Amino acid sequence: MSLGNSPEDERPIRDESQEARPSVGRALHRARIAAGLTVDDVSGATRVRIAIVHAIEADDYTPCGGDVYARGHIRTLARAVHLDPGPLIAQFDAEHGGRPAPTPAAPMFEAERIRPERRGPNWTAAMVAAIVVVIGFVGFTAVKGGDGGSGTQAADAATPAAGRTASATPKKAEPTAPTGEPSDSAIAAAPQDKVTVQVSAPDGRSWISAKDHNGRMLFDGLLNKGESKTFQDSSKINLILGDAGAIELYVNGKKIEDTFKPGAVERLTYTKGDPVAG
Repeated sequence: MSLGNSPEDERPIRDESQEARPSVGRALHRARIAAGLTVDDVSGATRVRIAIVHAIEADDYTPCGGDVYARGHIRTLARAVHLDPGPLIAQFDAEHGGRPAPTPAAPMFEAERIRPERRGPNWTAAMVAAIVVVIGFVGFTAVKGGDGGSGTQAADAATPAAGRTASATPKKAEPTAPTGEPSDSAIAAAPQDKVTVQVSAPDGRSWISAKDHNGRMLFDGLLNKGESKTFQDSSKINLILGDAGAIELYVNGKKIEDTFKPGAVERLTYTKGDPVAG
């Protein structure tokens, strides 16, 4: 009779906490149901297409177009269904190989330090050599027995050459004054009989939708960092901002001092006159 461990004792112990942990898509699906929202509700609030919402809830990230866009969609959907996006992003990175490692900066700086410095032509030495040649030519002409007039003529003929050599010295261009950002007065050139809305994303990116007073779609898509769009209508512009915290607005030439929070979805309407949200 063996006193060692039986084969049943050697079976691996299952981590029940890991088995009970839902996938990213399953967690988003459960949170949406708990919030009483449909896929159409989430799509309308976040501007994420219905097909992508269905795919993410099924843990299919192929329609997202890459891990970077998948993370952005997960973060936006999590906020829409009242979930903390941080743990979901961490779980997604763990299941998909994590974020790409940053490129080390040390070799770049090392190569920059050992790069030989470029040197321009030595114009001072060239000018001195030209003057020496001119003086030697004048002396040689005088020694050869020419009269004083001929020596003077030789010196006069050589002087323009020396002047041309000296003028070849490059002049340093004066620094150009930096051009500032467009002033409010430049933006205020919008027509008074129309409503003009400028939407910019200086520090982030956001899905935006813009319609005119007839409900005609002017723009529906992603506004990347550094991009801007300008919309104009005879009476009214309707906006939906998927991430209002990343957006900067100018309405009829005036900047809107908003208090939008990152990730907040805002529906706005602007008309002619003072920039007041409808």
